[in-house]
Amino acid sequence: MSEDKYKISRRDFFRGAAMGVLGGTVLGMGLFSYSPWHKAYFPKMQRKLADIGACKSIKVTNISETSWFENSILMGDIKGAGGLLVNQYTYNWPPFGDGGGLGKGTYENGVAKIKHLLPDNLEEAWAITEKLSVHPENAGGFACLIEVEDLDGRKRNFLLDSGWSYKWTDECFKREGIDGMLKNREIEALIISHEHFDHFWGLPVTYKYDPHITTYIPEGFYPEGLQYIAAAGHKGKLVKVKPGLNPIVPGLATFVFAVPIICRVYGEQSIYANVKDHGLVSITGCCHQGIIQFAETAYKEVKYEKDKLYGIYGGLHISPFEDWDPKYDDLVISLGKYGFEKIGCNHCTGLLCARKFIEARYPVVKGTARFRTKDTSYLGNGDKIGFGIEI
Repeated sequence: MSEDKYKISRRDFFRGAAMGVLGGTVLGMGLFSYSPWHKAYFPKMQRKLADIGACKSIKVTNISETSWFENSILMGDIKGAGGLLVNQYTYNWPPFGDGGGLGKGTYENGVAKIKHLLPDNLEEAWAITEKLSVHPENAGGFACLIEVEDLDGRKRNFLLDSGWSYKWTDECFKREGIDGMLKNREIEALIISHEHFDHFWGLPVTYKYDPHITTYIPEGFYPEGLQYIAAAGHKGKLVKVKPGLNPIVPGLATFVFAVPIICRVYGEQSIYANVKDHGLVSITGCCHQGIIQFAETAYKEVKYEKDKLYGIYGGLHISPFEDWDPKYDDLVISLGKYGFEKIGCNHCTGLLCARKFIEARYPVVKGTARFRTKDTSYLGNGDKIGFGIEI
């Protein structure tokens, strides 16, 4: 296609942005950034095309996508504690409640109340923290099981994240048989996406069943997070993954994005899987790096089948609190350009956003709205999605 077809004059661009008609509105909202036109103004991207190998299929089991149960309670707590830039360990949320009230907690005081009970006596530990914490009933958590089928048919399991509430996470682990898999050492490693409360604070539930499991965390954890891994009962190998690509097994690699995140958290570790004859699958806990950077990084960094972005699963973090802003429509529009054949999103994406994906006729895999998941527009608790395999 000739470059002339990408050209748009400065005058035409601003005239369109000022118009009230659809074309002008869309341009004004930023569609230009996601259109072919913008590429005429930038040099061609140099692709590294790192070879991570290939696998036959990927299956993801949504153990729990319900990070918390009520947005209003969570946001009320965050606002009352001082806002999104406040250290999450001071909120006085479970399991680090010390009885001091909202925004007046510390990791040291909170963990001291329960440390002697971790990881084996979690029911007693949770009973203590329920009495000392702010809104313990609102704590849920995110965790999913990733099954990788090698080209020779061997199946390997990885756990992405470990929830928040000990009570809820343990219940979900038992419902999906994760407790038994951990006991039998059937899960090779725990991959922690980032240090946020709803992905990381339920860590003792995993270590209760397998304290020796290899654990991957993104480089950048704060002292509290590192201390908590030890306090939670971990006795295995801890791998601090540096920013960039980190191959795990043939066809599966993590990628650490060095980005600052709300609640004084830094860095997110996401997953890329290259599925034979299909293309690349992107898996994320929250995608704080943004879906555009996630997809563009895959294109720039990784070699994959058919040069195709095949599927995506996880929290896409566009409107997790349902606070829709018109600029988010840009992200919905831009997702379509990548040509994903399967899109599996969950709670962290936002229900409004999931519905907009469906309205845009994107290939969204719907859920069953079981086990306290509120809607079928996204994959809920207990739901599964397959890439290179039918579920």
